[in-house]
Amino acid sequence: MTGPYPFRDNQGALPAKLREGRAVVAGVLSGTSADGIDVVLFRPRMGESGVIDLGLIDFETAAFEPGIQAELRHVLDGGQLDLGRVACLNRDLGIAFGSAAKAAADRAGVSLDLVGSHGQTVWHHDGNHGGGRASLQLGDGDFLAEAAGAPVVSDLRQGDLATGGEGAPIGHLVDPWLYPALFRQGGASAGILNLGGFGNLTLGGAAGLLSFDTGPAGALLDGLARQCLGMEMDTNGEHAGRGEVQPHLLASWMGELDPFLRTTPPRSTGRDTFGDLWVRGLVSQSPGVRNEDLLATGVAVVAACVARSLEHVPCGGALAELVLAGGGARNPVLVRAIEAATEVRVTSSQSHGVDPDAREALIFGLLGVAHVLGIALPKRVLGKWSPSPWKGSHDG
Repeated sequence: MTGPYPFRDNQGALPAKLREGRAVVAGVLSGTSADGIDVVLFRPRMGESGVIDLGLIDFETAAFEPGIQAELRHVLDGGQLDLGRVACLNRDLGIAFGSAAKAAADRAGVSLDLVGSHGQTVWHHDGNHGGGRASLQLGDGDFLAEAAGAPVVSDLRQGDLATGGEGAPIGHLVDPWLYPALFRQGGASAGILNLGGFGNLTLGGAAGLLSFDTGPAGALLDGLARQCLGMEMDTNGEHAGRGEVQPHLLASWMGELDPFLRTTPPRSTGRDTFGDLWVRGLVSQSPGVRNEDLLATGVAVVAACVARSLEHVPCGGALAELVLAGGGARNPVLVRAIEAATEVRVTSSQSHGVDPDAREALIFGLLGVAHVLGIALPKRVLGKWSPSPWKGSHDG
């Protein structure tokens, strides 16, 4: 019998296809910015120690249906939903993710064998809330499987939480598969910084891997753009680039972040603390400051958070390279600020063969692959399985 689930997908054909590089996998993601559904299609070839070849096919970002987008914006900006609406949003997001994956596969002329889905985070714990560690991602796997026409691995953060982890970030679990040259045994210390709604950092080298959140990134910058400019984002940092950092605001805003930044990794946070309500408070406490200066100060805050976070490089060594991924990696003003604040050589994930925009979707696709192959990362196999839609055979 092949793989951990021999009764699934034609008596274990899927694990064999993954090892041989014949299975088409979709990684599906909506990040903390909730600006669309990222779908990456790839055909990985798996070896005993990880990915031999990614086999990238395509990457695209699909728009949310306007009604879902408005409801997500409401929730992520601190609004409340009753339980009925939460149930419906969980269903509707599953359908939306599955439909986006199938549409991308149809356009690429391939048939899906597996989907690894992150879902949409609507709440994530941090130290400011009682009740212990918990995280909630919406986008039901069964509805997703029906819409995609393929089996799905979803709800991938809960296993990490259940075994004592933070539940986020979890990209470091497969970063050595994506960037093998960076994390080879005995190599120099390197870092991968993903700049989505929140920054998350993977640090690694001979001493092993450490991964944790650096603090708000797009959650702050996009929030300022909405508050100050009436725009969803400050594209390419154009407005921030025309502003001047305000030292008194920088000190004040960093003071609000200091309790989080002094927390010893691993650590994580979310919009419940550093979301739209927090950003509105920052703006309301800054009367008379030009919009461009607020945005420039926001960029300086993100960069300063990254610099503070690099104090936790394993064994206290200096980084040889900081590799940027995520939407923020395409903001030249932010990239320059990070390079100046950290005094580290900054490169793009693209220089290592990984599209900066696709990295997160690739991670969750690979976590789905690890689930099918029964690979514990690190303490248990992550995710929950939703079989293929019933076709009158024994595929689910």
